[in-house]
Amino acid sequence: MTAQEIRKAYLDFFKERGHKLIPRALLVPQEDPTTLFTGSGMQPLIPYLLGESHPDGTRLVDSQTCLRAQDIDEVGDNRHTTFFEMLGNWSLGDYFKKDQISWLFEFLTNVVGLDPKKLYVTCYIGNSEFKIAKDKEAANLWVEQFKKVGIDAQQVDIGSEANGYAKGMGAGRIFFYDGKKNWWSRAGDEASTPIGDPGGPDTEVFYDFSTNHDTKWGKYCHPNCDCGRFVEIANSVFMAYRRNESGFEPLDKPNVDFGGGLERIAVASINDPDVFKISLLRPIIEKLEQISEKNYESHTESMRVIADHLRAATFLAVDGVVPSNKEQGYVMRRLVRRAIRYAFELGIEQNFIEEVTNTIADLYHLDFPEVSQRRDNIVSVLVKEEKVFRQTLRKGLHEFEKMWADGTHGVVTASSPPGKMIVDNDNAKKILYGRDIFTLYDTYGFPVELTKEEAFKQGIEIDSHADEEFEYLMREQRERSRTATKGEFKGGLADHSEITTKYHTATHLMYRALRNVLGDHVIQRGSNITTERLRFDFTHPEKMTPEQIKAVEDMVNEQIDKDWPMTWREENTKEALSKGVMGAFGDRYGESVKVYTVGEPDGINYSREICGGPHVEHTGQLGEGGKKFKITKEESSSAGVRRIKAILA
Repeated sequence: MTAQEIRKAYLDFFKERGHKLIPRALLVPQEDPTTLFTGSGMQPLIPYLLGESHPDGTRLVDSQTCLRAQDIDEVGDNRHTTFFEMLGNWSLGDYFKKDQISWLFEFLTNVVGLDPKKLYVTCYIGNSEFKIAKDKEAANLWVEQFKKVGIDAQQVDIGSEANGYAKGMGAGRIFFYDGKKNWWSRAGDEASTPIGDPGGPDTEVFYDFSTNHDTKWGKYCHPNCDCGRFVEIANSVFMAYRRNESGFEPLDKPNVDFGGGLERIAVASINDPDVFKISLLRPIIEKLEQISEKNYESHTESMRVIADHLRAATFLAVDGVVPSNKEQGYVMRRLVRRAIRYAFELGIEQNFIEEVTNTIADLYHLDFPEVSQRRDNIVSVLVKEEKVFRQTLRKGLHEFEKMWADGTHGVVTASSPPGKMIVDNDNAKKILYGRDIFTLYDTYGFPVELTKEEAFKQGIEIDSHADEEFEYLMREQRERSRTATKGEFKGGLADHSEITTKYHTATHLMYRALRNVLGDHVIQRGSNITTERLRFDFTHPEKMTPEQIKAVEDMVNEQIDKDWPMTWREENTKEALSKGVMGAFGDRYGESVKVYTVGEPDGINYSREICGGPHVEHTGQLGEGGKKFKITKEESSSAGVRRIKAILA
């Protein structure tokens, strides 16, 4: 099956079993300041897994686009990508282990057609400290499924990952691991689960590609081995507990949270561990072969990086992100520029992004209508960045020529004290040092590989410690960045604290005030709410005047003084939007939505907005202690988008 066929078959399979298809969430979380991107299929569902009722019921299914920027440097092997899709189904207090395991086995073996002999399963081994039992129930349910196809699924206790490398698999089919591998909570294993949070065991399905084990990872192979023989393709979380002061207590209504990597299931379907050969990536590779007149087998890494990075950048553009030097825009810029740099290695020195982006759009436009609707804008955004970066490359080459004017270069050697430079005064010959490479990269965006290539062309010697020095300076920079951003996402909407809830409610009041003062062209483009302040991005073509800022402040404070009630109810999406209910740019909604009203929904009110919560019960709570709403900063976020930061003080 192609990846597109697998996606459709999965959604149809669970719709036939009473699940409501919900739209994918944006790659940029609108009300979760704890992360830059939607990095997992369950992330947008957290409020409902924590107990809120979902407008579409207790059985849900979707295919969620995800992005994990932390994997960017891993791309180039046969399995890492920054962008991927997670097939997800959820039971919110409805069915549990028996239905989930039987349906999953049926889908993987009967619908996708995977060989059950290639499937291996892991389950939770239990935790005596927290008095959580071994998940024999899930394991025995798996035994039943394998028995149906003539497989005697033996169970083996492994425990830790280290034990797996030490003892191997034996004749096992089902393996029990500890909480570091087979327990889910938002924070990690059992001990890390915050008080009040849900958690539970999970069971994972691995596909065996039967490749040879690489002993550099450990003596023996096992499902959680990193050698590449086994690839996890599916994970069912059984959220059955809530952490309390003494340990864990059972949930009244346990949930099922399933996530299956579309690309990984597709890889298993073709029985080839190279993810870039599936139907969502191979056409991009073929386009690159056509443009470069080179083949994939000879230029594998470069083509993989370009295909992955431009696919990720395309969907970021779909969801309204533009390249910049901040946050999501910075990651997008890095993805595009890395793709262009690798294109140089293929000999592609002219514009190529338009062709590749259109190829990517062709792969998705039927299944994701927003790709078709925004195709022109997507291409425009990425082509513009390509042109800007090619100018950057030209400037980088100019700066490269100037590097030798002052004759001062430093080098960090293995014997250098930490953080100290040794100055080399021998300038008789041209030497390229790590600090030179870092300056070109950090200040001018000039790729490291191009710097080295230019040095080679000009007969400039590259210092033997250049890579070491460059990495040292990069580590320093990353540490500075961490320090600078520490606290930026402190707290946040996910913790539902009192002050965060107040700031979230204040955002509603401000959104309506902005539209009242500036006009109905104002549309939310993102928000970031911490315990220290609220941040709100919105469409507006010019800087707000001091008079406009004061008018917004006064209007918000007036609503706080009025002490409006905050209420919510589920409404038909089309009807709500037709009556002027506000939403966020780019959000896609199901047939029904939660609408929060400042005032009375069918009477006098100040604003009505689609939102998932949380909110205060009365707007007067924002003014407790004599606090007033105050805008602390109004600035440009990107072209045509303004950003406001505000506090209650």
